[in-house]
Amino acid sequence: MKVIFHEDFYQVYTSDPASDMGRIEAVVEVISPHVEVVTATEASLGDIEAVHTPAHIRRIQSMGLHEIASLAAGGAIQAAEIGMKEPCFALIRPPGHHASADSAWGFCFYNNMAVAMEHLRRAGTIDRAHILDFDLHYGDGTVNILGKKGYVTIHNPSSHDRASYLKEVDAELSRVQADVIGISAGFDNHEQDWGGLLTTEDYRLMGSMVREAAMKTGAGFFAILEGGYNHRVLGHNAWALIRGMDGE
Repeated sequence: MKVIFHEDFYQVYTSDPASDMGRIEAVVEVISPHVEVVTATEASLGDIEAVHTPAHIRRIQSMGLHEIASLAAGGAIQAAEIGMKEPCFALIRPPGHHASADSAWGFCFYNNMAVAMEHLRRAGTIDRAHILDFDLHYGDGTVNILGKKGYVTIHNPSSHDRASYLKEVDAELSRVQADVIGISAGFDNHEQDWGGLLTTEDYRLMGSMVREAAMKTGAGFFAILEGGYNHRVLGHNAWALIRGMDGE
């Protein structure tokens, strides 16, 4: 399976946990023997402007983070485009699902998922989209940007019981009618991460669920990295999701 990546994502660009040294290395170490790496390219300013206000972009530029945040958004676009033909995972950072049109928090700067979905829509590639955001934290930025646009449904699972959580995801995906399914893949709800709920096998299972839902409707599907902060398990969790998306 193709994985979008760039060595610039190794850089420690801020002091937050998403930017920690060793975090991306932990994923690369596990998945690199098994995947085809595609080099990420920056999103165009036009793609960023389609989602974020000029004032917000200026703030990110003034922080010296526009280049790395644009590279993450560009990687998400590439994953979405490839995902229309075959499953794809974007190993990118900074994450994005807490970035709204004119503000951002939670280690996010540009909303990678929103940039990718708007790129597909504006190109005429899709009419309908669905987003599964299984990060521990509610993807408020994605909802703020895309929730009222009419072409996107967004699911942030809310169950606090593991079995119920998986049933909720499965039930929601069984109802999906979309041209593309995007996964905001935050692994911080793992049993050895901040949330303490899900197992590594659960990520493989959710990847399989998304694959099955996409196959039923002929939709494309892709995933982008959001949270996940325990370096000892992050790579294994990402690899489990990739395996599920790839039909293993």
